[in-house]
This record gives sequence, structure tokens and C-alpha cells, in this order.
Amino acid sequence: MKVVKFIRPSPIQREEEYHMIIIPARIGSTRFPSKVMADVLGVPMFARTAMAVSDVDDVVVATDSEEVAERAKELGIESILTSADHTSGTERIYEAATKLGLDDREIVINVQADEPFIEAEVVEAVYNTTAKHSDDHDVIACSAYKSISNPEADDPNIVKVVTDDNGFALYFSRSKIPFPRDHHFDGYKGHLGIYGFTMKSLSLYSEMKPCDLEHIEKLEQLRVLAHGYKIAMCEVETDSFGIDTIEDLQRAIRKHTL
Repeated sequence: MKVVKFIRPSPIQREEEYHMIIIPARIGSTRFPSKVMADVLGVPMFARTAMAVSDVDDVVVATDSEEVAERAKELGIESILTSADHTSGTERIYEAATKLGLDDREIVINVQADEPFIEAEVVEAVYNTTAKHSDDHDVIACSAYKSISNPEADDPNIVKVVTDDNGFALYFSRSKIPFPRDHHFDGYKGHLGIYGFTMKSLSLYSEMKPCDLEHIEKLEQLRVLAHGYKIAMCEVETDSFGIDTIEDLQRAIRKHTL
């Protein structure tokens, strides 16, 4: 696990865009109390996630918890304390990115703290998609999805996404979308909790007012679509999934220790 030192080059010295990974780690969780501190193979969940992506890029944990920050320090993981009042992980990483002094063109990858088994290839795919769209002013974020089965699509904890023919998200939902009214359908797309932004687009997101749809579905990405902007999606192959419950955690550990 590499320790992040944040000796940042100036924009003039950079030959290409700089990028980094920020992991929002909120201590509060209604369904799974102190989830980010849950033990995953000997370390807290947030730390296991940081370790999973540490070979891809510099990593910093953005948290509202002194406990998380202290544990991160013990494990050699950089952390930044952020406000406890944020309503989304994206708002939290924006505060952290601002404190780090990132400039407008720098790419920030938001990896959720509850993805302890996320593969490096998934992060790289989201980075590549974000770099591709970094000059598209109507694209606020980039993200990823994987193919999921029909039964999996029934699970409200697995967020589904439908995309247009150009790979942009049309809608995200906890419901089963699209609804196969007249015939069986096996093309469901399961959204992964990872986002890519430029610092400029992250700043634009932070200025958007929350919308009714994100409150109804409890999905922060719907704010982007509600305000008329785009989210570019890429398809990936992954065995990882977000940990929402203790049962999810037990299933994930069994899956990755067999």
C-alpha cells in the first residue's frame, strides 16, 4: 500500500492531466451502522477499498469521522476531514478536492467506501471515459455498469441504469428498468458506485440544487439528469458489488476467500 504524499506539480509542469482517487467515507449509515469501519479481511472496509485501488493512482479518504481519520493514519492512508452536513458522497469529495487545491482540468475518481473488492480495471475504465469527455461541457460525470441477471434486477439495493444508443444514462432507478411489459428481457444494467469528474464538472455539480428525484430514489446522480446534463457510461466486467447490509458483507467475503 503506497502512502500518498501530495507533492503536486504545477499546471505548467504537467504534460498531461493529473488525476486522483477520493473515497468518501461517511461514518453514519442507517442500514449498516459504522459500515465503513466494518472489518474486511483484517482492516476496515474503507481501508480495504483504498488498498484495492492504490496501484491505480494517489488515494485520499474524505471523511466526517475522527475515528476513520485516525485509523487511516495508522494504516498509512491519507485522509481529509470534511463536514458532517453533506447530503451526498459527491459533495464530500468536492470539499476534499477543494482543500487539495485541484485545478479545473484535474480528474477526480469517486470510489465508494463500500466497494472493498473493486477491481483496478474498473477504475481505469471510468478514468478513460472521463478523460474522453473532459472537454464535453454537457457531461458532468462518467460512471460504469455491468450486466446483471433478471433476478438480480429485482433487488432494490442494486441500482439499474438505462442508456441511450450513444452510451449516455437516461435514468437510474432502484426499480426494475426497463419494465418488460410484453416479453422476457435479459439486458439489465447494474450501476456501479464509481464516478469520474473533472474538477470543473465537480464544481458545477456542487452548485446544482438537489432535486425531487434524487430524494425519492435516494440516488445522488439523478441530480445531474434533472438539471439537463449528461452522465457518460461505460460497460465493465466485475465481480464486485456495493456493501449495503451485513449480509452483503458476509457474501462478499465468502466470494473472495473461496
